Amino acid sequence: MPPEEGHLVVCHLDELLAARGMTVAALAEAVGVTPVNISVLKNDRAKAIRFSTLTAICEVLGCEVGELLSVGPAAVVQADRSG
Repeated sequence: MPPEEGHLVVCHLDELLAARGMTVAALAEAVGVTPVNISVLKNDRAKAIRFSTLTAICEVLGCEVGELLSVGPAAVVQADRSG
């Protein structure tokens, strides 16, 4: 099914980083990945994420997976991104 008809996973890293006063670079260093990897996730361009990376991000940010990622209808998610 084309993405516009399905659902998209949305990453809430912007909000979580801002709430903690943390930068992408600081998170990347703490997790052990490159800042580019974190940016790809943050900008909803990731196609996949390793569970080890996901759990490390949540551990560093002190959050649950559901606070980091959510799923929504593609049309709604795309409207939110453009608006």
